[in-house]
Amino acid sequence: MKTIVIVGCGSGIGLETARTLSEKYNIIGISRTKHPELDNINLKFYEKDILSDNLEDIAFPDVIDGLVYAPGSINLKPLNRLSEEDFTHDFAINVLGAVKCIQKLLPNLKKSGNASIVLYSSVAAKTGMPFHASVSASKCAVEGLTRSLAAEFSAQKIRCNAIAPSLTDTPLASQLLSTPEKREASAKRHPLQRIGNAGEMARLTSFLLSDDASWITGQIIAIDGGLSTIKL
Repeated sequence: MKTIVIVGCGSGIGLETARTLSEKYNIIGISRTKHPELDNINLKFYEKDILSDNLEDIAFPDVIDGLVYAPGSINLKPLNRLSEEDFTHDFAINVLGAVKCIQKLLPNLKKSGNASIVLYSSVAAKTGMPFHASVSASKCAVEGLTRSLAAEFSAQKIRCNAIAPSLTDTPLASQLLSTPEKREASAKRHPLQRIGNAGEMARLTSFLLSDDASWITGQIIAIDGGLSTIKL
């Protein structure tokens, strides 16, 4: 059975991905918090803050077939209220944390022969939105990283793709969806007239990890209700 590492499995898309994959793969989950539902999922869990903790004491198997990096941020402010620390933190959680995990696990991924890395961008990386300067900048970096690593790792048969969601109903987005009015307004911004859910992201993640996606690499796949490409 293949082994998948999910970083950020304690909430939102990472948690749903762990739930979706746990019946098909051996899962190693890493998160700074442990959601109670993880006790009901077949995985080996390590409580770590990916930015400040090292991974040296985790006994990773010799071969790892997939890496999912799910931590992210939604830091929406006007530019004049964004500090340098805001930009630094968003870049750290979205980009540097992913780099840290990939560098650590690269020798294990190389031994798979058909490994897959899945990162997460955002609809805001390609679609200009007010108050998204910091998160957009870091997610654009994720997209550049995805394409660069896909090229660099292709000889080792390691695929690298990113999913670019629009607003998704997760704890990370709770402040944006905290009232029925906010939910309705957010839904109406999308051509398909609703917001996304974590299950949809998890199922796409599962596909990109699978052998069915073995000829897909270097792609940024939008799952955003049409927001990035359709104007009604």
